[in-house]
Amino acid sequence: MNRKELNPDASPQAAYGARLRSLREARGWTQDDLAERMEYSSVHISAVETGRKSPTLRFSRSADHAFGIEGADTFERQFRELRQGSLLEGFPEYVGHEGRAAEIRLFEIGIIPGLLQTPEYAEVLADSAVKRGAITAEQAHERVTLVAERQAALVRPSSPLVFVMLDESCIRRPIGEPAVMDAQLERLAEFAELPNTVLQVAPYDMGARRTFNLPLYILTMPDRSLMSYAESAHRGHLERESSFVLPLLAAYHQLQAEACSQAASVAMINQLRKGTP
Repeated sequence: MNRKELNPDASPQAAYGARLRSLREARGWTQDDLAERMEYSSVHISAVETGRKSPTLRFSRSADHAFGIEGADTFERQFRELRQGSLLEGFPEYVGHEGRAAEIRLFEIGIIPGLLQTPEYAEVLADSAVKRGAITAEQAHERVTLVAERQAALVRPSSPLVFVMLDESCIRRPIGEPAVMDAQLERLAEFAELPNTVLQVAPYDMGARRTFNLPLYILTMPDRSLMSYAESAHRGHLERESSFVLPLLAAYHQLQAEACSQAASVAMINQLRKGTP
């Protein structure tokens, strides 16, 4: 068989593929051997090694498991560095922790957060960024793929508790065609029915009682440590110092107490779906 020579310096994706091949060959495995261990086809393994196919979060985690890699030099970390070009600084690191969190608390303004987005809703947002020249079409595809991967990472034996607080603007701001928005609102109602979730809307009439003016994410890890993630227009910041995160958690609880109950929030969403103001 013809063996394609790899140049790991050509691009981050090429470096990923070259490393995958190098580790595989160091163990004396064929592509079929690795494919069986990772539950992928040998064709898929070959395509990633030669840079013809981009790795995914699931693929990277499977590779780490197959090779027994832990710590700082994982394929998952390398994958997140690949994604850095289309994501805000700090976000790939946050997503890595999100996939292992015991509790996730979100507050969002203006748009539905990624963990709750339908594929169609996510695509509209990504396509809009392409039209504005903010990202490339390839980066748009990466963003939509990451939304799906983040959601899939939450489907695990010990599912996290997920608390979602939406400013009323999230559900009233139309994104895409009416059918896209209707399906998105239906997804929210379905999310609220899950046993490990709480969905609340912070209504406009809260006024100054709304405790946050920017989106915020708070994670409680399995060891009960806390971290928060917040974004400006140009960068994201992951905070691990509990003295900074605890006041944010207290403010989140205050917001929950002031917001609509889950039942009232779902009723508001269903009224919007029926076209009722």
